[in-house]
Amino acid sequence: QVQLVESGGGSVQPGDSLRLSCAASGFIWDYYAIGWFRQAPGKEREFVAAINRSGGTTYYADSVKGRFTISRDTAKNTVYLQMNNLKPEDTAVYYCAAGPRGISTSMSLYDYWGQGTQVTVSS
Repeated sequence: QVQLVESGGGSVQPGDSLRLSCAASGFIWDYYAIGWFRQAPGKEREFVAAINRSGGTTYYADSVKGRFTISRDTAKNTVYLQMNNLKPEDTAVYYCAAGPRGISTSMSLYDYWGQGTQVTVSS
């Protein structure tokens, strides 16, 4: 059974940091690129960051570039999203997704999705 499980969300103040985790099981992890997306209340889901199969290539949305870092630990089948200097506009449910076609900003190219973890940034 394919599973992606996000964790690490929470409520923080502006300027704080969080690290999200995405743990995968049930499929050949090494063959898949991993992306993070987020959806704020009343808005469409949007791309945040992605990492390729080897972990050697990453890509970020302009809104998070320089503040967020995506990485993967192959031995643990886990991808991380380190989020620094969080802003209120980062408030959203964060989802990880796995896709076999390499890094993409398009949701349609990801086959498996997690259930999401809530991140709230508020003073």
